[in-house]
Amino acid sequence: MHLNENTKIVGRRVILVPYEARHVPKYHEWMSNETLRELTASEELTLEEEHEMQRSWREDSDKLTFIVLDAEAYSRDQDEIAAMVGDTNLFLHQDPDSQQPTAEAEIMIAEPDARGKGFGREAMLLMLKYAQSQPQLKLDKFEVKIDMDNDASLHLFKSFMFVETRRVEIFHEVTLERPITPDWTNWLDQQVDLRMQSYQ
Repeated sequence: MHLNENTKIVGRRVILVPYEARHVPKYHEWMSNETLRELTASEELTLEEEHEMQRSWREDSDKLTFIVLDAEAYSRDQDEIAAMVGDTNLFLHQDPDSQQPTAEAEIMIAEPDARGKGFGREAMLLMLKYAQSQPQLKLDKFEVKIDMDNDASLHLFKSFMFVETRRVEIFHEVTLERPITPDWTNWLDQQVDLRMQSYQ
């Protein structure tokens, strides 16, 4: 999606930047890890296929993604590649039952040393706040689909007031949803400041 191609979001612990071609080699390196692919339900791709995927993230109107940077690491030498720790994505679609405009959210902290530091929580909150603040997206709710054994992700989204709506045993998957209501938007506003800067 072109919506965020010139947008950088600056948090306390993380910085979100658009997914660019220069980020692909490190992202490809992450996704060579079988455990990460299982956790994210991803297929192994060649480097060229990963570049094609990056281009689709930029061009397709139903996908929104940011690369997550460690803000402290980036502040040292302004090296985005060295500061990369993960990514956060939204897939936009209409809920087949309610016909509500919905965004399926994902967060991945790929660097083992970056886990347990609150990066995933802040990055996801920033992504949710950014998306709900963009009138052109016209979203009514967020949802996540999480492996039943992924306790960390289930706990994270329940802490964001997402509520379980279904379980699919055959896929070993739990779906949680969060309607975008005024009360929840006020709660989100109290969690993070949305500081956006121009990204070149």
